[in-house]
Amino acid sequence: MSVDNDTTAAGDSTPVAAVEGATVRYKAVVALDGVRAEFHSGTTALLGPNGAGKTTLLSLLSTARRPQEGAVSLLGDPVRGRAGTRRVRERIGVLPQSFGYYPRFTVEEFVEYAAWLRKVPGSERRDRVREALRLVELEKYADRRMGALSGGMLRRAGIAQAVVNRPALVLLDEPTVGLDPAQRVGFRTLIRDLGERSAVVMSTHLAEDVAHVCDRVHVLLEGRMRFSGTAAELCARASGHDGTTLDGSAVEAGYLAVVERNGGDRS
Repeated sequence: MSVDNDTTAAGDSTPVAAVEGATVRYKAVVALDGVRAEFHSGTTALLGPNGAGKTTLLSLLSTARRPQEGAVSLLGDPVRGRAGTRRVRERIGVLPQSFGYYPRFTVEEFVEYAAWLRKVPGSERRDRVREALRLVELEKYADRRMGALSGGMLRRAGIAQAVVNRPALVLLDEPTVGLDPAQRVGFRTLIRDLGERSAVVMSTHLAEDVAHVCDRVHVLLEGRMRFSGTAAELCARASGHDGTTLDGSAVEAGYLAVVERNGGDRS
């Protein structure tokens, strides 16, 4: 795969999702500028500052938006037509940075409603809900009201609704924002587990998340793809790093090297 400037080729396997030359404009603002990217099995990070285009790219992968230019392929096929889009959506799980819910719904009712929306067969729905709650360790809180959950538990309920349909592709928008350090560690473990079941794409601006969770990294700067490769390859971009040390500091140093090479803003 070829992307702009500081990049690394993707693997040879068929991607679960891909964007080819995707451009998205909001009036005079170009949110994505000819972006090319592939997303394979495992966990991939979208790393970049606020306003880089991460959420916009996730919106393309979720079928919530279409590019003005370029194309999007999901689960092996181009996304075409209303019926095709519906079929794809039934195999995708999405956790927005902020998601709506009825506060009086129990956790089980919330996840069951998501299963209904994603066309999980009625005969399988109860088992799927229990499976999702077990995955995020919320089984014993199934009867608790959504409005009474802590921040960390609420994010776990969000993950449960995203995976209740056993999706091939899971999209997470800044999933660890607002969590305390202990909650963040637990959530990273959960995301790693998800990456063994589905292709996971996670937007973040936290280098620690990338170091502990992600197999691959795409760096977005001002709507353009500036790096694609493994987390180790990103670390190796920094002066003095050979990629063997994989931690938050090494990822951050590699990220800053990419930013500086492309004349971008670090913030």
